[in-house]
Amino acid sequence: MFSRRFEPSQPKSSSSSKSSRHRRASSSFKDPGISKRPVESGRRRAGTVSNAGASESTLGGSVSAIITLVVGQEQRIFAAHENILGASPFFQSVLQNQMMDSQTKKISLPDEEPEVFSSILEFLYKGDYYPRLVHNKKRNSWELEQAGEDGRSEATIYHHTVEGELLKDTAIYCAAEKYGLDELKRISLRKQGLQSGIQASTILASARYAYANTPDTDSKLRAHYLALIIRSRSTFKRSGTMQLEMLNGGTQLFFDLFVALCNHVDDISSAANSPRTPRSGRPF
Repeated sequence: MFSRRFEPSQPKSSSSSKSSRHRRASSSFKDPGISKRPVESGRRRAGTVSNAGASESTLGGSVSAIITLVVGQEQRIFAAHENILGASPFFQSVLQNQMMDSQTKKISLPDEEPEVFSSILEFLYKGDYYPRLVHNKKRNSWELEQAGEDGRSEATIYHHTVEGELLKDTAIYCAAEKYGLDELKRISLRKQGLQSGIQASTILASARYAYANTPDTDSKLRAHYLALIIRSRSTFKRSGTMQLEMLNGGTQLFFDLFVALCNHVDDISSAANSPRTPRSGRPF
């Protein structure tokens, strides 16, 4: 069967047929070469479309512009998507009212600390900032994630407005107040309650900063510092910084602290003067 197919019965015609087949093959070979280019270009376009689709899905179905933010006195550069920044009422107003350089899409924040703003952006993208809150299921309590080689993260930052150290979470709370981020305020307040080993001078500076950068209606951060100072009153009684701060005045902090201390004493007095009830339920 195979011998029949390859038996050369007519040499001349076979050579002519070979040449004709060769001509047909050579002529037909050119067409795929020409038609190859549109196929390749079509594949490149498809790749571009798929990339755009990936970026769209990443940004919630629509392509968002990149906004440049120049932060702090050192003019540190940050970049964020417009729709991410829009979650903040402050930035939403800036973007809608074109309160920025329209050509470069640049927003300047000269009074903000870069380290604080970095945490703001981290919250906007991830819902928390470093170090994160971690729930301890065994103790049923919240903790800060372990960070760094020594298992601790820096609780304080340098802030140019006070020319000294502040609690980082306090600065973030005040920034969240400015940018209208209530959930960030809640997170930063909880993290402040988990800090320990902070110097009295840093606590007083942070309390003063909190009073200067929150409205009088704020009942959470201010109350946190009043309670903290009262709990640590034995330390603050011996603190020269506390005495100097009170002499300098210039803040609502110390009057509020005086009222809180009076209320604390009243609670103790009323508890001491109330008649004790024995187990039988009758007063002594």
